[in-house]
Amino acid sequence: MTTTLAFPALLRLIDERSTAFRAAVASAPSLDVQVPTCPEWTLFDLVQHIGEGRRSWAATIAAGPDAQAKSVAEDAPTAPREREAMSAWLAASTQELLDALREAGPDRGCWTWWGASQSPQTCGAVARHQLQQMAVHTYDAQVTVGAPQPLPTEVALDGVEEFLFTCVATTSAWPYKPTAFDFHATEGHSWRLTVDGEGARSARIPTPTDADGESPDGAGVSVHGTASELVLFVYDRIAADSVRIDGDAGLFDLLREWEPEE
Repeated sequence: MTTTLAFPALLRLIDERSTAFRAAVASAPSLDVQVPTCPEWTLFDLVQHIGEGRRSWAATIAAGPDAQAKSVAEDAPTAPREREAMSAWLAASTQELLDALREAGPDRGCWTWWGASQSPQTCGAVARHQLQQMAVHTYDAQVTVGAPQPLPTEVALDGVEEFLFTCVATTSAWPYKPTAFDFHATEGHSWRLTVDGEGARSARIPTPTDADGESPDGAGVSVHGTASELVLFVYDRIAADSVRIDGDAGLFDLLREWEPEE
């Protein structure tokens, strides 16, 4: 696997997205407003998820490569509702994660939930996924306060591949007719997700030009948009009509409903 972003860049961008998240929360008139992209949560629920989740991952990283399950941050303070204290609690949560990642380094093993994926079970892969978690949830917070912003391009370009490698890849058999999903970012990067009896695997592919048309092997469906739009689409943050879909759009419904065996 070739990552787009080096480990120091991942840490820098986690910090940047965390700062943007705190800024969005600080601008909200109420913490009890519903998050449109996570309708089961209020903004305060989202804050708790971000802070507690980063502390838990920090504890998991610190537990070392022999840990058999995700760790719980012992005696961690809960999220305060007072704004200034909340911002400080969120910042401390991010710092705990970043400190744990720096201490461990990118190559040390770490428990993860994605054992059968194309992403390694390393602290570097955890940092890569944590960046995408912070980026998408920052978008959630921005939507909630009425000020959504596209994901930064360097984050989003890595995010398309990270999602495919980590969240979709599996060795469980695809229960339908074998096919392929192509993802084309307008910034000039493309990926193909192939699903068949051997599971789901993704790879980078050449990006077709206007003269070339679609990829020569013909995917069952392809989606075109900015890298930010592609990430937000695969995470169900924006509707299908926000991107261009060619081919059988119903394949995306099958992909979302698929529950591979562990």
